[in-house]
Amino acid sequence: MSLFKSFATVGGATMLSRLCGFGRDVMLAAFVGTGPVADAFVVAFRLPNLFRRLFAEGAFNSAFVPLFARSVEEEGQQGARKFAGEIAAALFWTLVVILALAEVFMPYLVHVLAPGYYSDPAKFDLTVLMSRIAFPYLLFMSLLAFVSGILNTFQKFLAAAMAPVMLNVVMIGVLAGIGFYGMEPNQTTGVLLVTGVAVAGIVQLAVVAVAMKRLGFRIPIKRPRWTPGVKRLLVLGVPGVIAGGITQINITVGTIIASLESSANSYLYYADRIYQLPLGVVGIAIGVVLLPSLTRQLRSGQEELVHHTQNRSMEFALALTLPAAVALVIIPDTVISVLFQRGQFSDAAVAQTATALMAFAVGLPAFVLNKVLSPGFFAREDTKTPMYFAAVAMVVNVALSILLFPSLKHVGIAIGTTAAGWVNTSLLAFVLWRRGHFVVDAALLKRIPLLGLASVLMGVVVYGGTVVLAPLSASNLFVVRASELVILVAVGLVSFGILVQLTGTVDFRSQLQKLRR
Repeated sequence: MSLFKSFATVGGATMLSRLCGFGRDVMLAAFVGTGPVADAFVVAFRLPNLFRRLFAEGAFNSAFVPLFARSVEEEGQQGARKFAGEIAAALFWTLVVILALAEVFMPYLVHVLAPGYYSDPAKFDLTVLMSRIAFPYLLFMSLLAFVSGILNTFQKFLAAAMAPVMLNVVMIGVLAGIGFYGMEPNQTTGVLLVTGVAVAGIVQLAVVAVAMKRLGFRIPIKRPRWTPGVKRLLVLGVPGVIAGGITQINITVGTIIASLESSANSYLYYADRIYQLPLGVVGIAIGVVLLPSLTRQLRSGQEELVHHTQNRSMEFALALTLPAAVALVIIPDTVISVLFQRGQFSDAAVAQTATALMAFAVGLPAFVLNKVLSPGFFAREDTKTPMYFAAVAMVVNVALSILLFPSLKHVGIAIGTTAAGWVNTSLLAFVLWRRGHFVVDAALLKRIPLLGLASVLMGVVVYGGTVVLAPLSASNLFVVRASELVILVAVGLVSFGILVQLTGTVDFRSQLQKLRR
């Protein structure tokens, strides 16, 4: 499967998931709003997701995929099954222990993650209850990451990419029930939401389990043992806990500080959901496809192909994220109001969420480039270097968040997260280049400034569109405001397409010929 076909497969599935996720969040904003139950849900949902992204998607995948790919090439299917069985046993029982400890010490975890909630006993107790119900999601999602790593190594990307759709389908069903019965935001509503999260985890795991069965790859059931493979995975995985989860660590720091301001976590959550659309579609697609691809190319000694793959991946990432970032900076209010302003979501919530979205949008290219650059280290089984850079970025994030929070509130947290993303990405790029592991070719050097120019000019056109369509913004009718957003998006897409053609960034004629072939 070609690199861009793989990107399209994962990106398309992720796009479907994100669109369903928007449907979920639109319903969440309407039926739950930004009050105490919403704040509790954000923390309860974020807690297992934090552990999942740190220990499963981040550390686990960055360490497991290169080691599993090596076992497939050097030891064949039999050796790969043996290695997978050893890792599965160690992973499962480790997760069971973590889950048991978390359930017992959940009040302390919530107190660490959201210390500001402690002053409101009802809100704190609700958050603890909801977190206990949602936390088993960690077990199911970590096992999903393990199975996905196996599928991705064999170039089977679709099932793992489609699994997150199931979370949103289940949650939409739960929220539809809440809306249908006209339930007010209370403890019962919160419990229903997090129960839906736990059930969705089981459904998602079932999707990839079926795909692995169709692949014909069976994982032997073993008791946990301290084998050389487990030891090597642990050595690589511990640094990856930090390196692979830099964005999540920064978001967690923001969650802790934001708990000191009423509704701040909700504002950041909804803003995060918007910029996560391009980040998810582009960043996740690149991250999923690039690591096994680079690992195979390095194993076979194809150094030139490695550089080509990295250059085209960066080009692909910037072509999609630069215009998205510019657009989100220019029309955040329109985006937020159309997607979320109804029911419990007020004008004040729109304004506060939009300012956070602008700050996050500036960091969008950095967050995506992190997904392009990190596999260059992980594929060479180097997880320590990204760990050091992640530590530097964390210091930047914490310092700026604490410094800016008193004056800018939740927006200061978003600025800190963005600054940390750019610091981390800059360090990754510099060291890869310095080591000769990333050689920028002439095509990329030419296209990066042209993409930047086209994005800025597109922003000017979109801003002009907002001036022309200003009367529509004042309307309270959803259809009118939605029409304004659709027009602005269409104007942005068309103008960017024309600009990249005029600047010579992309030759659409040759691309159409490739598409026909």
